[in-house]
Amino acid sequence: MGNRRRVAERRKTNPAVLGGVIAVVVGGAGLGAYALVGGGSGTEDDTSTSATQQARAKTGPLSAAEVTDAADRFLSAWQQGEVGEAADATDDPEAATALLTGYAEDARVKDVTLTAGTRAGTEVPFSVKGTVAYEEIAEPLAYDSRLTVVRRDGDGEPRVAWRSAVVHPDLKDGDRLVTGETDTPPVTALDRDGGELTAKTYPSLGPVLDGLREKYGKTAGGKAGIELRVVRGKESKKAEASDKTVLELSGGTPGTVRTTLDPKLQAAAEEQVEKKARASVVVLRASTGEILAAANSSRGFNTAFHGSLAPGSTFKVLTASLLIEKGLASIDEKHPCPKYSSYGGWKFQNLDKFQIKGGTFRDSFGASCNTAFISQARELEDDDLTKQAQQVFGLSRDDWQIGVPSFDGSVPVQKDAPMAASLLGQGGVRMNPLNMASVSATVKAGEFHQPYLVSPEVDGRKLATASRTMSAGTVTQLRQLMAYTATSGTAAKAMAGVGGDKGAKTGSAEVDGQKKPNGWFTAYRGDLAAAGVVQAGGHGGKTAGPIVASLLKLGG
Repeated sequence: MGNRRRVAERRKTNPAVLGGVIAVVVGGAGLGAYALVGGGSGTEDDTSTSATQQARAKTGPLSAAEVTDAADRFLSAWQQGEVGEAADATDDPEAATALLTGYAEDARVKDVTLTAGTRAGTEVPFSVKGTVAYEEIAEPLAYDSRLTVVRRDGDGEPRVAWRSAVVHPDLKDGDRLVTGETDTPPVTALDRDGGELTAKTYPSLGPVLDGLREKYGKTAGGKAGIELRVVRGKESKKAEASDKTVLELSGGTPGTVRTTLDPKLQAAAEEQVEKKARASVVVLRASTGEILAAANSSRGFNTAFHGSLAPGSTFKVLTASLLIEKGLASIDEKHPCPKYSSYGGWKFQNLDKFQIKGGTFRDSFGASCNTAFISQARELEDDDLTKQAQQVFGLSRDDWQIGVPSFDGSVPVQKDAPMAASLLGQGGVRMNPLNMASVSATVKAGEFHQPYLVSPEVDGRKLATASRTMSAGTVTQLRQLMAYTATSGTAAKAMAGVGGDKGAKTGSAEVDGQKKPNGWFTAYRGDLAAAGVVQAGGHGGKTAGPIVASLLKLGG
């Protein structure tokens, strides 16, 4: 690390250019005269003084001049390296001082030029140009930001509303900017055939590539580079936000990490999710757990691996396995599917209040009858569903190690009505496409194989295992139920063009405050298993179904 120059040692540049006019900041504070109360003894009545100050506090909407002057003062002081004065121009001088000091000392940004744009109400956009210097390396830095002017509590004086994003738009409060050697060297991620995986070619893989670097950068044989990056604070890390590179000064030498992704399936998955807003999909090899494709139409968050959403009726695959094992359902036996079924004080119903008179469990599963499952709730213990998820399907244990961070699903122990709702994939049940693809894979393979993106042979990690498997009879019935749903049930239309050995289940999950439910679909064909979700899309057979089916056809 090179010697750092303190803020006071940096040469000052010209004042900020604001709205095309050079703004000169004049130091000094206005003096207000206040009458002493109590006979001139030199003591003050705090209550009276406070009342006087409140009476004189500025109120009302900010004028254009107040907004412009406050912005001028802040930007000019920041540009000149006058951290204290810039901080005083905000409504949180302590936090502003810390981040602005770090901008010069830790981020190593010098020769800063700030140019204000056209004011819009109380907001002032501005551009930032500077140079990031580290030892013998220097690179130009340029970006846009904005600030908002508010009245300060107490006296109503105009001040810049302080938030970290004022300094850089990628900063959340508590984050900071740092220039130095990267925490981990870069990696070149490869697909299963040895081709390079990039976010440019496969836009969904941005978060995945970041995760691979974080996990394997130090062991993949690369050499660290130099970069300006956002170092996340506690609150950002709670939201699972990763450190982010803002400017690369020196790229370093990347190591290589081979993944299980299939380039043809990944490209197709990227294309398919683009057809729907907020769509995600995952494809697995059922016999091994290898992840062959994972894509999201939203780039900011990897819902495919990190999503925590109610899976709706796709979760009935797991519930059906529980009922069959406990002798509470059998594929060709009569099974009630009334319009309504109550449990724990809640009244449950089927879509459009349909019913099946004299039907079998096969009929109820294929039509996704809610009441057929609710009617069995009184025969179950509160923890039966949780045990089934953990012991047979490997879910809800927080022990998957796929090669990058992931969420393993959650099936909490519940009672009364929430327990019944969980049988339908609602209540407290939370899943993502990776989890639900694994459910179909477990049915097809007859046993749980933990999904993985990087082979455990690369780093010797131990994959999660299930403590028990379903009986052969239960597996056979589940496959028959899913096959019937794929040919004659709610998944038939989506799976019509998928040939061979196949099975599927649709799902729709209601979300508070959302007009349309999340549409889910999980299925298998041959040795492939896949699942997808389209948030706020409607019924899974019409939204996520075509996405999943197209990938199963291609992979088959």
